Amino acid sequence: MNSSKRKRTLAVLATAASAAMALTACSSGSSGSGSGGSGSAKAGAAVYNAGNTSRINPSTATGGTETYELSSTPDSMDPGNTYYDYMWDFSRLYARALTTFAPTPGSKSLTLQPDLATGLGVASNNDKTWTYTIRAGLKFSNGLPITSADVKYAVERSNFAPAVLSNGPTYFNNLLVQNTTAYQGPYKDPKGGLNSIQTPNATTIVFNLSQPFADFDYLVSMPQTAPVPQADDTGANYVKNIISSGPYMFKSYTDGQGAVLVKNPNWTQASDPIRHQYANEIDVKFNVAQTTIDQDLIHGNATMDLGGTGIAPSTQATVLLSPTEKANLDDTPSGMLAYTAISENVAPFNNVHCREAVEYGIDKLSVQTAAGGNVHGDIATTILPPTVTGYTPFNLYPSTGNQGADTADGLASAKAQLALCGQPNGFTTNIAARSDRPGEVAMAEAVQASLAKVGITVNIKQYTSGEYFQDYAGSPAYVHSHDLGLMMMAWAADWPSGYGFLDQILAGNTIKPSGNTNLSELNDPVINNLLNSAIATPDVATRTADWGTIDKDAMADAGIVPLLYRKDLLYRPSNATNVFVNESYGMYDYANIGLNQ
Repeated sequence: MNSSKRKRTLAVLATAASAAMALTACSSGSSGSGSGGSGSAKAGAAVYNAGNTSRINPSTATGGTETYELSSTPDSMDPGNTYYDYMWDFSRLYARALTTFAPTPGSKSLTLQPDLATGLGVASNNDKTWTYTIRAGLKFSNGLPITSADVKYAVERSNFAPAVLSNGPTYFNNLLVQNTTAYQGPYKDPKGGLNSIQTPNATTIVFNLSQPFADFDYLVSMPQTAPVPQADDTGANYVKNIISSGPYMFKSYTDGQGAVLVKNPNWTQASDPIRHQYANEIDVKFNVAQTTIDQDLIHGNATMDLGGTGIAPSTQATVLLSPTEKANLDDTPSGMLAYTAISENVAPFNNVHCREAVEYGIDKLSVQTAAGGNVHGDIATTILPPTVTGYTPFNLYPSTGNQGADTADGLASAKAQLALCGQPNGFTTNIAARSDRPGEVAMAEAVQASLAKVGITVNIKQYTSGEYFQDYAGSPAYVHSHDLGLMMMAWAADWPSGYGFLDQILAGNTIKPSGNTNLSELNDPVINNLLNSAIATPDVATRTADWGTIDKDAMADAGIVPLLYRKDLLYRPSNATNVFVNESYGMYDYANIGLNQ
């Protein structure tokens, strides 16, 4: 990014942050009108923040074409090969998992419901065996019956073929009892299969785990359990011809451009208590500039911002100042932690004191300002956000006002750590950020400016979101060879417990050659063992305390610099119906959006 562009960007961000903080301060105690407050209007009315707790524009009207726009490309629309929360949310329109989160406003959206299954799992064998019954009479969009074998195959392809499908979590791979001969996945072994997943009949599926796992009902809510017919699977190319199990199916898909979904004629309302077919068609457009998406939402030319990360800072400055437009905003606690990951395998960060120098040096207030002000989140000092079970407030790397090197104590602490790691004069490293997320790039620039005061020179490297984990920040080989010592990251719980938040970013056995989310490459035996023992503990209070202990242990390792407990300013067009925030995804629930005709 050239310097003149950077100055203009920072100027806009400063204006946005000032406007946002001023408006937040003046409206915090008000209520009722579209120009302030939240929650006092009639149910369903458009009021600032009303979508966080209520359904806006409730309607059963059908018809019309919805438009979803995205500022990048997704990692994949294949339900077995995606790890972006917005795709987990959106994929429910065409992919039914065994369970899912309730499509209900407020805290009830954190509740699990059976989806493809008739009920939640039946646990036995000390929580090591889980049995589900699939609804009878279900059909794919191609008219063929959906069976338990299709669910088993979906898990096998998504978890045991990393060379073909590299995105997505690795829970099943680590939890399922392995065959005597190591299973190589369905592409290398098309006639084999996992003995630990049993399908005694067309509607029963049994998972046999190597250890007790109290959160298994949450695990099967992931789209990796959405059924895939083996005869139609084309591996990495399956994304071009996905066979639907939900109310919508693919009419077309074009790499880098988007997709068109239409009603699935083989889906029935009677078989699905969760979803409806409100729109006739859903058009998805990729690589639309965020500012263009914002204007399309404001003028009713787009239905949803698929990415769900909120409007651009430049849009924020004007929208918050307009009472009419502000009424269509929700400042949504996303449940995400925005942080800087420090690669422990890129020198000199293989020395903990160099990592601690970064922990002390970053001015988190400047990062918050760069993000657009406190409407985008509170300053973070822990890995677990306050919305996740097990959160305990603490700060291992304090500085006055959390301003790091901008304060005498923060600068002194950072300098002391540099001396201890043998780099008293500082060093040079690179930081990765997603180019299509202007807020994230601005935060990286704030990190860069903070660390310059310590003597650490940081060069910003930008990559697109669609390939960020597959090819760049999530590829350890690339990280090492390109000296990506620092990487911008935002993370939300796979499900709302300490394990669902921590495992895939801290456990050593989750590190993958591609699609990696443990960006620090932390592999600490104490943390690994505590994660495994905690999730196998039947006592909830003990488990909850363990998540807090793991948080502190990981912060002592200094591989993660928490920046913000993130909030996102989401815009809902006035012509969109049934709009509300689903807390499990930290964004609007996409399952039942409709249009006012």
